[in-house]
Amino acid sequence: MNEAELAARVRNVTKTYRVGNLSVPAVRGVDLDIEKGAFLSLAGPSGSGKTTLLNLLGALDTATSGDIWIGGHSINGLSNKELADFRNTNLGFVFQTFNLVPVLTVIENAELPLQLRGMTDRDERRDKVEKILVEVGLGDLLDRRPNELSGGQQQRVAIARALVKNPTIVLADEPTANLDSETAREIMVLMQAMNEKFGTTFVFSTHDPLVMEYATRLVLLRDGKIESDERTEPVQNAI
Repeated sequence: MNEAELAARVRNVTKTYRVGNLSVPAVRGVDLDIEKGAFLSLAGPSGSGKTTLLNLLGALDTATSGDIWIGGHSINGLSNKELADFRNTNLGFVFQTFNLVPVLTVIENAELPLQLRGMTDRDERRDKVEKILVEVGLGDLLDRRPNELSGGQQQRVAIARALVKNPTIVLADEPTANLDSETAREIMVLMQAMNEKFGTTFVFSTHDPLVMEYATRLVLLRDGKIESDERTEPVQNAI
């Protein structure tokens, strides 16, 4: 696949952790191309390496060996500060625990990435954030704080926060884990709609069959290696 068509490229990547005197391999020689606009699920049993691989793609951890490119940019050998700057510029994150700042409102939480990027024009920043919050169904809840929201609404804030900086990839670690089944499906429908409307690349790490059901590509890992990589037909639901 042409480099310009890729959101990420992974070549012969390994990750080994040290536990006392032991070496524990978590990822063992993975090769993976992720096309722009993908809606991809990394799946597998506990210990398969899916979360480690997601963290490597998210520049939250560094590979022991191998090469990773995000949007054509190599992240190998970057310092901690350079990795933090790269994450803030190129990557969006959606976590199972939402990770919202409790003292901030919905709109303040969602605009944090833009502030960290140095977007100082408050009106321009707010206008951009409000549009995204409307897209995720929170246009009438801008001034509420996280403790005034349901779990599903908090996850919608997290999705808006991930989208506001137009990231190369949104990485979602078990995004449905703390939601009931109905709300989880609503969140997957929403992310599917954002993927289709904006062409945003989504990569999930999950063991939830619901997330796999919505993926257009399913990469199954076992013992730190890719066991299978299949294109799938996702379900189609209207929001």
